Amino acid sequence: MVGDVAYLRSVLPASTEDAFFDYLATLDASEVTVSAVPEGSVVFARVGHMQFPPLFQRGFGDISSRVPGEDGDVTTRLSPQVPFLQVKGPLLVVQLLETTLLCLVNYASLVATNAARFRLLAGPDMKLMEIGLRRAQGPDGALSASKYSYIGGFDCTSNVLAGKLYGIPVRGTIAHSFIMSFTSLEEVQPREVTPLEGGEPVDLPALAESWLQRVCELLQTPPEKVNQGELAAFVSYAITFPQLFQGLLDTYCVRRSGLPNFCAVALALHQLGYRAIGVRLDSGDLAQQSKEIRRVLRTCGAHFQVPWFETIPIAVSNDISEHSLEEFSREGSEIDMIGVGTNLVTCPLQPSLGCVYKLVEVNGSPCLKLTEDEEKMTIPGIKTIYRLYDAAGHPFMDLMALEEEPSPTAGQELAVRVLGHLGETSKVVPTTVEPLHRTYFRDGQVSEPLPTLLEVRSHAQASLSLLSPAHRRLHEPQPYPVAVTERLHRLLTELRQASQ
Repeated sequence: MVGDVAYLRSVLPASTEDAFFDYLATLDASEVTVSAVPEGSVVFARVGHMQFPPLFQRGFGDISSRVPGEDGDVTTRLSPQVPFLQVKGPLLVVQLLETTLLCLVNYASLVATNAARFRLLAGPDMKLMEIGLRRAQGPDGALSASKYSYIGGFDCTSNVLAGKLYGIPVRGTIAHSFIMSFTSLEEVQPREVTPLEGGEPVDLPALAESWLQRVCELLQTPPEKVNQGELAAFVSYAITFPQLFQGLLDTYCVRRSGLPNFCAVALALHQLGYRAIGVRLDSGDLAQQSKEIRRVLRTCGAHFQVPWFETIPIAVSNDISEHSLEEFSREGSEIDMIGVGTNLVTCPLQPSLGCVYKLVEVNGSPCLKLTEDEEKMTIPGIKTIYRLYDAAGHPFMDLMALEEEPSPTAGQELAVRVLGHLGETSKVVPTTVEPLHRTYFRDGQVSEPLPTLLEVRSHAQASLSLLSPAHRRLHEPQPYPVAVTERLHRLLTELRQASQ
C-alpha cells in the first residue's frame, strides 16, 4: 500500500493535498458488501439477449459501504437491465472498484456466453475441446478463456497450465510438425512394445508394416502411395503411448496415406492387446471426410473382426465457428469431438461485452441517468431481482422491485411494466418466484461459501436447460421480458419528470 500511494503521489498533480494521500492509505473493503446472482446463472442483461454473470473468484455479489463523512449509502449497478452484480459502499471506494470489476466481469462473461452458444449448437453429447491458447489475448486472456469456456460447457482444454491451476481436464493430439519430422521407419527408436498382458516385446514397425499391406489390399490403396515418414511417426507415437494412440490424418493425404497408416498401426496395437483412442482431421470438408473415415473404420473392423474399431472417436479442428457446427448438423457427420480455438477465445461475433457500472442511489436518494435511448437508461434505487417461472418450470420474466417492497408471491397476480413497453401495464401469475441475488461479501470478508469450478459449470448447464426452447434458440429467439414493479415504475417516472 505504501508503494502504491507513493507512485500515485508521483503521477498526480503536484497541487494534490497530502491529506488525500493519507486518506488513500486508510482505504479498505471493511464497509463493502457484494451481492450477485449465483455463478453460472443465466442473466438477461439486455432485453432478449442471454449472457452469464461474472465469475471472479468463484462467486461474488453486492458490495456495500458508507460514503465517507456522510449519513447514507452509495449503490452502483452493473448492466443496463438486470443488475447481475450490485455494489454498496463509500463513494470513493466503489468508484475505485469500477474499472477492476468491469475488467473482471466483461471478458469472463463474454467467453462463458460464447462457449454456451457452442454447446447449444453442438448438443449435449458432442465433446468440445478448447484449443485457443495460441490465438488468445495474451497469457492472462488464454487462462481466462480456458476457465470460462469450461464453465460455459466445454469438456476439456489443451492449456496444460489451466488444467494445473483449475483442475480442468486436459486433452491434446499429435502435431503436424511431429509427423513431418520423420522420413522412414529406420528412424524409429526404440522399436519394441510389450503386449498388454505381458510376454516378449514385439517389433512394432515390422508388425505395422505387415498390417499395412493387408489394409492397403482391403482398401485398394497402392502401398507405394502411403507416406513412410507418416507411418514412422505413428509407430513412434504408438511405442511411447500404446494405450493412448491417436492419429492426425491430414498431414499428407487422408485417404491414400493418413487413414491406411493409422489403421495399420491401430490393428498392430490391437494384436498386442491395446486400443487406439481416436483420429483427428484439421483440414478439408470435415463433415464429409468424417463419414468416409467412419466407413473405412467399419470396413476394417468387420473384415479383421475387431468390433470396437468402428467406434473409434473422430475429432476435428480447423477454425471451427458457430457456422461450422450448423453445417455439421445440416449435412450430418460422424464427428465425436470438436476442437474450437480462435472463434471461441476471441469472440469475433461480439469482441467485447460492454457491461456498465452505474450509480443508482446516493445517501438514500435514488438517482437516474437520462438518455434518449430507453434501453440505455438506468433504473434508479436499490433493487431486489426476482425470476418468475411458469407451470412448466421455465423462467418467463425477470422482475426488478425496490428493496423495501414485499416479495411477490407464487400463484398471485402481479401488475408489472415490461422494459421496452413501459407505457402499458401487464398482468402475470408466476408459479414459482426465485430471488436472484445472494450476498457473498460483507464487512470485509466472504459471507457465503463459494462454489467449486465444477459446481459452477454444472449450475450453468442446469440454468440453460431450464430456459424454454423459444428463449434458448440462437436464431431469432423470443425476447425474454424484463419488467419493473408499478412502484419502481412510478419512481422512474417521477425522476424523469423532475430531471426534465
